[in-house]
Amino acid sequence: MKLLNKTLGQCLEEWAIKNPDHDFMVYPDRTLRFSYAGFNERVDKLARALLDIGMEPGDKLGIWANNVPDWMTFMFATAKAGIVLVTINTNYRLHELEYLVKNSDLKTICLVDRFRDSDYVSMIYELIPELKDCQRGRLRSAKFPVLENAIFIGPEKHRGMYSLPELLLLGSQLDDARLDEIKAGLDAHDVVNMQYTSGTTGFPKGVMLTHHNIVNNGYTIGQCMKYTPDDRLCVCVPLFHCFGCVLAVCAIITHGATMVMVESFDPLLVLASVQKEKCTALYGVPTMFISELNHPMFNMFDLSSLRTGIMAGALCPVETMNAVMEKMNMREIIIVYGLTETSPGMTATTTSDPAELRATTVGKALPFVEVSVKDPETGRECERGIQGELCCRGYNIMKGYYKNPEATAGSIDDDGWLHSGDLGIMDKNGYVRVTGRIKDMIIRGGENIYPREIENFLFRMPGIQNVEVAGVPNEKYGEEVGAFIILKEGADLREEDVRDYCRGKISRHKIPKYVFFMKEYPMTASGKIQKYKLRQWAAEKTITRM
Repeated sequence: MKLLNKTLGQCLEEWAIKNPDHDFMVYPDRTLRFSYAGFNERVDKLARALLDIGMEPGDKLGIWANNVPDWMTFMFATAKAGIVLVTINTNYRLHELEYLVKNSDLKTICLVDRFRDSDYVSMIYELIPELKDCQRGRLRSAKFPVLENAIFIGPEKHRGMYSLPELLLLGSQLDDARLDEIKAGLDAHDVVNMQYTSGTTGFPKGVMLTHHNIVNNGYTIGQCMKYTPDDRLCVCVPLFHCFGCVLAVCAIITHGATMVMVESFDPLLVLASVQKEKCTALYGVPTMFISELNHPMFNMFDLSSLRTGIMAGALCPVETMNAVMEKMNMREIIIVYGLTETSPGMTATTTSDPAELRATTVGKALPFVEVSVKDPETGRECERGIQGELCCRGYNIMKGYYKNPEATAGSIDDDGWLHSGDLGIMDKNGYVRVTGRIKDMIIRGGENIYPREIENFLFRMPGIQNVEVAGVPNEKYGEEVGAFIILKEGADLREEDVRDYCRGKISRHKIPKYVFFMKEYPMTASGKIQKYKLRQWAAEKTITRM
């Protein structure tokens, strides 16, 4: 295996020639199918239209939408035209959207009508009132001087916005001369995608990723799962996140396989899609798999076609891993660990690792990637078995943070190592365990406590389905340990039961002083639990106890 030197558009075009009638993308809930050749033709129409309305190579186009069919059309059309696709978190509110539009220098913003309880059209008019009075493509905004276009991803007409059907019609009437000229000048090391860090800590930063970054990360991940054109991946993770647009899309496009799309995660729709399309692979964070396994209609579905997939984004209990492998037939499922800044994969387990290893480690360094555990104080590499900061170096490292050289320099050192901010341990065989996050560390009376250690312990307690541990402010010790627990259905536990389970088994200062029973966790749209919100909530709840 060697790294690919291809752009995203070249990957699509190769399969459109090699296997033109093969399914590229399927929406089973509406019998919508695109072959490789048909999708490639649609992409070219949109790419020509984007150039015709004034977009130039290097310009930024933002997409604010859930997994609608034409999300992918924009991803590949911008890639072919040399335009940088900026993915926008579907959970963003106005102040977050305003920051991103300004920070990324968006020239065009594309949006659907709404997602969940957010009316995107109303929000965009509130943010950019000039849209209501301008001609399409003639936007002049005092707040956003770079922004010129708004595109509605649908057939409806909205003041000041292009509709997608009229752009596709425009593109069908243009020749390929300009597009061919741009494609010929593209380089695999050009920035193709900007994704903003999820905001679990700090303010979002624009991560610049190249064709080389994401094509090869997808390719190596696909190789880990032994993808072939016969594989069919059910994609229910959001496309705006690396899990969707790289580990899913780029793994598929580099292997000529098929994506079976779910527009917004719903466990019942996922199970039905797997059965209907005979999917061989499925992705998700652990909470997604747990909700699928626990769905009351789970046993009605035939999941025998499943073989592999990815679980990522959070710790996976051993019980969950075993259930996924046995009940869902995903005996070759792998764990992938990484960051947006590493495109995102830096380590992965193998399809043959035992379930316990897949549940307790994040595997070894991916091909062509170096992973090192370094002492956060000295920067020196730690001995095997000693905890330190997980660092990565290789083809997958981002080009940098957009317009933020200081943050880039703070993240990537002079030797090219990207510092993850995550704590971990590497064993003698090269397997990595993530033990926590430096900023998540609890300091209780001068004692450093790592939440992941306590979480791993409490996962063994009968009746606990999920647990998160975070520091809760305390006047005497600075912080105390707080455990935020979701119980299994029918379980009946009290705060003291949890503490009794810990006594004598873990150090006294690690026993949770505060135990909260939750129905759900505050999460980002990409499935990451927002621990800082748990801390804030707990601080308010415990203020009278201090």
